[in-house]
Amino acid sequence: MKRGYLSEYFEGVAAKRLSTVEADVIYSNQHEFNGVEGLRAILGEPDGKVRYEAKLLYLSDMDDEPIMEDAVFTWYDARQRARIERNVQRWEYRLYFPTTNVSLNAAVGDLLVIAKRRDGGLLVVIAENGSSIASQIEWLFGFDDLAHPGFSVKAELETEQDRIEFASRFILESIGIAVEASEDTYLDEMLNRFGGKFPTTRIFSEYARATLRDLSPKDDPDVVLMAWMEREEILFRTLERYLIADRLSAGFGADASKKVDVDGFLSFSLSVQNRRKSRVGLALENHLELLFAENSVRYARTAATENKSKPDFLFPGSMEYHDPAFDPVHLTMLGVKSTCKDRWRQVLAEADRIDEKHLLTLESAISEAQTGEMRAKRLQLVLPAKLHTSYTAAQQTWLQSITQFMALVRERQRD
Repeated sequence: MKRGYLSEYFEGVAAKRLSTVEADVIYSNQHEFNGVEGLRAILGEPDGKVRYEAKLLYLSDMDDEPIMEDAVFTWYDARQRARIERNVQRWEYRLYFPTTNVSLNAAVGDLLVIAKRRDGGLLVVIAENGSSIASQIEWLFGFDDLAHPGFSVKAELETEQDRIEFASRFILESIGIAVEASEDTYLDEMLNRFGGKFPTTRIFSEYARATLRDLSPKDDPDVVLMAWMEREEILFRTLERYLIADRLSAGFGADASKKVDVDGFLSFSLSVQNRRKSRVGLALENHLELLFAENSVRYARTAATENKSKPDFLFPGSMEYHDPAFDPVHLTMLGVKSTCKDRWRQVLAEADRIDEKHLLTLESAISEAQTGEMRAKRLQLVLPAKLHTSYTAAQQTWLQSITQFMALVRERQRD
């Protein structure tokens, strides 16, 4: 097991697309997958019936939160008794599962992933066919082609493809895996510098960049942005883990009657989640702002346009945008969203003078259906170059890198 790789959390993983027969099995009273010999690579050869505690999730792009349920899966060889009693030399492995809200949402073509966790349990994920989250899970585990009927199995999860980085960390957390990432060598310095609490996002972004002094924003903006985001994420998680542990050790208002302040605990938990969600987007904007400034790109951040809209970035600026004599072909707008889902459509309503919108995201492997709709709506997707490989070959010909986007804006500004 290597830290920082998928092997830190999984012993092996198997994936397939649900066939018509398998979808029928899910809805019938059988609840057994047959023809699952490939699972022996991660579940072994059972001696009798082996039961696994399983966490099930159903994921789609339309729902912010997955459908989740716990269940027990049973792994066994249906021919074991016949071999013992009658010397019938046959093996027939089956995986039994109960009816759950997750299984009831499954349909033909959905992605099924069964992962053996390091704690001995199973993580079972079903992702809607054609969804971005299904594409992202395939990319995460390195499954390129699931057209054949059987399970594709990976028992080796320590290749370079399996290294956990910024994009893969977010996918793992979307399927319920809490990724541990820390850089404890900076903890004491952060506690002293920030007084034992979280600073503003802008100050924290500046600090994260300062720990990577050998990076210049003029060298390779795509590489630099990802390095800054990765470092800030790790430093944030390091500080967050310490501060949360400190708060938990203080307790939540247990009084003489031994009553715990449940509302106080829930409020604290909610504040942790909200801070995580808002911070990533703001950090991304902070780092982009410095990239633009250092690469001689004129911009305005959150400048108002029509109907109180405020695009994340407007090029070259607010004055030019509101000048009727300024040719709109020289204007550019950029929306910034660390992850898209359906929120990318919000960008379409910003900056009416600009026909083609640009959206920068750090989301990997968005589905072809989604990017096709973006193209039809004249929305150009911009991503750091490293994330382009998570998309299909056809999608990659259309994507823009950060370097390409800045070159386009500079060209318009020169004109």
